[in-house]
Amino acid sequence: MLSKKEDSGGKKGSHQTELYTAVPATCLPIVYSPEYNITFMGLEKLHPFDAGKWGKVIRFLKDEQFITDEIIVPAREASEADLLVVHTARYLNRLKWSLVVATITEIPPLLFLPNFLVQRKVLKPLRTQTGGTIMAGKLAMDRGWAINVGGGFHHCSSDKGGGFCAYADITLAIKFLFERVEGVARATIIDLDAHQGNGHERDFLDDRRVYIMDVYNRHIYPGDGYAKRAIKRKVELDWGTEDMEYLQKVELHSEGALNEVRPDIIIYNAGTDILDGDALGGLAISPQGIVKRDEIIFRAARRRGIPILMVTSGGYQKKTARIIADSILNLHRQGLIGEEAVEGAGPSHVPLMMTKSALAAI
Repeated sequence: MLSKKEDSGGKKGSHQTELYTAVPATCLPIVYSPEYNITFMGLEKLHPFDAGKWGKVIRFLKDEQFITDEIIVPAREASEADLLVVHTARYLNRLKWSLVVATITEIPPLLFLPNFLVQRKVLKPLRTQTGGTIMAGKLAMDRGWAINVGGGFHHCSSDKGGGFCAYADITLAIKFLFERVEGVARATIIDLDAHQGNGHERDFLDDRRVYIMDVYNRHIYPGDGYAKRAIKRKVELDWGTEDMEYLQKVELHSEGALNEVRPDIIIYNAGTDILDGDALGGLAISPQGIVKRDEIIFRAARRRGIPILMVTSGGYQKKTARIIADSILNLHRQGLIGEEAVEGAGPSHVPLMMTKSALAAI
């Protein structure tokens, strides 16, 4: 088991946090809370994002008897002090305006609601997912892997949100590790959401400790040329890219990135908006292609003995929750996650293109 000694008190100047509390050994490093899901007067349906997908993933995993409530790590909400590790006070104060939140989440009717309701029904779930990502970062160092069933708000930086991302959870998780966990000096972000991860890129633009690989549709939001300067390994895709080309590039470049710089942790942004038919992603990856993609990344991490934290990020179709669950189940079957996960679990058993019957068996 991989582990790093934690400086329990934090380094000098670190604030007290509830996010790095001890987790029972009986728990799997899968972080979730029912608080993740956004449901309020149907307003969440005005955005293409499935704001209840996180709970559906958990339900599917329970149905397959992979997890129970007792072995899930319950996520805690990130406090204001936690958020201030990265965010400016000015930015957090701006979130007290419903118009600002409506703009960031791309749900215009929110601007007509009192901010206390917006805080409780929209921002609290996002703060809880953010806390989950920070918690999962520590768990990954302790256990060798961790999955936050939510998070991956890669368009948010220290002083600006956008694209449904109100808090910079990826940046926060890395900054917490740098500040509080002994031996964590370098991190690699592998961002495979369909969109460019301009938030964490802006945050780490001049930070040589963080290596960023980003694979995205070059033609869609956000097109942030300034942030692209932070990307060490940039793979820009065209409309309609399919499985074979995509998976070849993911494997080639993830291997190259990890051979170029060996990090102390990998943060894997596993967006499912690459799925064929996703209105915002514009790519054409099959469900089995997504399962294979996640296996490629976890296998690369496991082969090198590098802890990995996965967050689920974007995905704008109702069927994405099932695919995320299928992928997690496949990682377990391959011996890449779970109590029995061991280094070098052997060659892949998921073909590039699976039959419908094989997919149904996942």
